[in-house]
Amino acid sequence: MPRHRPEHPAVVRVCHWTLALASTMLIGSGLEIFAAFPSFGEKMPPSDLFVPPSLLRIGGWLGGALQWHFTFAWLLVSAMTIYITYQIASGNGRQVLFVTRDVRGVWPMVRHYVLFGPKPTVSEMYNPLQKLAYCGALALIVASLVTGFALYKPVQLSWLVYGLGGFRLTRVWHFAAMCGLLAFIPGHFVMVVLHGWRNFASMWTGGLDVK
Repeated sequence: MPRHRPEHPAVVRVCHWTLALASTMLIGSGLEIFAAFPSFGEKMPPSDLFVPPSLLRIGGWLGGALQWHFTFAWLLVSAMTIYITYQIASGNGRQVLFVTRDVRGVWPMVRHYVLFGPKPTVSEMYNPLQKLAYCGALALIVASLVTGFALYKPVQLSWLVYGLGGFRLTRVWHFAAMCGLLAFIPGHFVMVVLHGWRNFASMWTGGLDVK
């Protein structure tokens, strides 16, 4: 008779899907905000860099997009705070943390997935490439929050804006963090497909049914 093997604690699953929802809404509303002034100022090309397609934008206009953006920014902050606190307090974060010893294992996993090379032996729950991707995505979320709040309160956080290179460059870093997250998403989907339906379902159910 199959038994249920725990894989993902409930708090991790809730935070995962909350982060996914919040990030989607923030990207869409962020594109609407960017469409109101699709450039990075005088020291960048003053003409429009590009205008995001309306299909990808959320909010309908600048004011509406800002309301969506602020709402889901706070949801993102809450989910990230709970997730990181839980991972540290429980020690669960060690299984996904990318550390120095994982560096040498990244290329063999890239070669396996991209060049169809031999599959390296993996003794942990996540392989080095997965760890790098997950930690990178979390770092990009943190970067987007830091730069986002600097843009939200440029006077109160003038020291932060100055440290980031000024208001214009802060917009660049914020936009770059979003682009990094957008680059992570297709790779994440590919990894989900490669690891199969049961692995995807475990992020909903919390575990796998094994014999």
